[in-house]
Amino acid sequence: MRKALYVVLACVVLSLILSPCAWGRAKAIKIGINAPLTGDIPKVGEGTRYAAEMWKADIDAAGGLKVGKKKYPVELYIEDNESKAESAVRANTKLITDDEVLVIVGPQSSKQAVPAGEVANNWKTPMISPWSTNPDTTKDRPYVFRGCFLDPFQGPVLANFITEEFGFKKAAVLYDVASDYPKGLAEFFKEAWEKLHGRGSVVAFESFTTKDVDFSSQLNKIRNSGAQVLFTPQYYNEVALIVQQANSKGIKMPIVGSDSWGSAETVELCGEDCYGLFFSTHYAAAGAKGATKAFIDRYEKKYGYIPDDVGALTWDALRLVQSAIESCGKLTGRIEKDRKCVRNALAKIKKFDGITGNMTFTEEGDPIKCAVIVRISEKGEYEFFKSVCP
Repeated sequence: MRKALYVVLACVVLSLILSPCAWGRAKAIKIGINAPLTGDIPKVGEGTRYAAEMWKADIDAAGGLKVGKKKYPVELYIEDNESKAESAVRANTKLITDDEVLVIVGPQSSKQAVPAGEVANNWKTPMISPWSTNPDTTKDRPYVFRGCFLDPFQGPVLANFITEEFGFKKAAVLYDVASDYPKGLAEFFKEAWEKLHGRGSVVAFESFTTKDVDFSSQLNKIRNSGAQVLFTPQYYNEVALIVQQANSKGIKMPIVGSDSWGSAETVELCGEDCYGLFFSTHYAAAGAKGATKAFIDRYEKKYGYIPDDVGALTWDALRLVQSAIESCGKLTGRIEKDRKCVRNALAKIKKFDGITGNMTFTEEGDPIKCAVIVRISEKGEYEFFKSVCP
């Protein structure tokens, strides 16, 4: 009987020794990822997840995220928003109320980031969207940030670039009227273009609805409008259809895009039809140096392809989150208080050296940073063409 008691006691002692709690191991920092793993733009979700996994691998290799004198393990809670606004809202609600994450990275596209940002702000949970350029994402939302430039900046950048590069005075626009990002950017581009060339110089302002695949009617109007250039701020799954259908109709004018063209899938789906075209974006992989090149090389070696701007921006967003958490100095374990600390720390970040450029946050949670004009080469590579800064 006594021998059996000793065995039981030995097991208890051993379990206590092996238990992380016995040695005061820090409670894990929970970080939410809200991404489109399925739906219309799964490549965006893939790049988000891959960048997040790489970042977590670095934290794990360092023994955790150091806050003050303590190291905390990090847990990622990845939710699929299915490229839908309502799913993004549900994902944020779950991450905040059920999983009790400290901070959320994503959603990426504005159609999901705008409504999801309202949830995050209402629950006073810091959220940073790496890729959403629509102003409404952060507007009047002190807990919501972004890692990219805004469309009121991107629109004029493109209007000025086309004017200076080609000397054109008449433009056409084709965009999805049912999606926040292309609709907003189309309007900002039109406003900027008409400031340069006068009212009516956007000679065709054509729209379609999400899931449309036949653009014949709109392209016929654009061809007959007298336009010299076509601007289309669409996602990679639509770019190929638009460009290829334009070419099949004999439309020879240059077609220019926006940062939503940045996915590797754009060229994969579009092929030679997209060679020689330009778009604005957040970074250029070709010719990258320093930390940017190191990230690209590591990502390509691990996943087999060059990361797009979503992957690079997600990497920067997570490093911004890391910097903010570390700046808190300590975590109290009270989620509301710790969330507020992270939010305040994000708002104070100045001159952050990201792989997509240097950033300083404004009062509205938006970074001041440069845009890049990229040309798709005859090899299908994204070549740096020029940089445009605020």
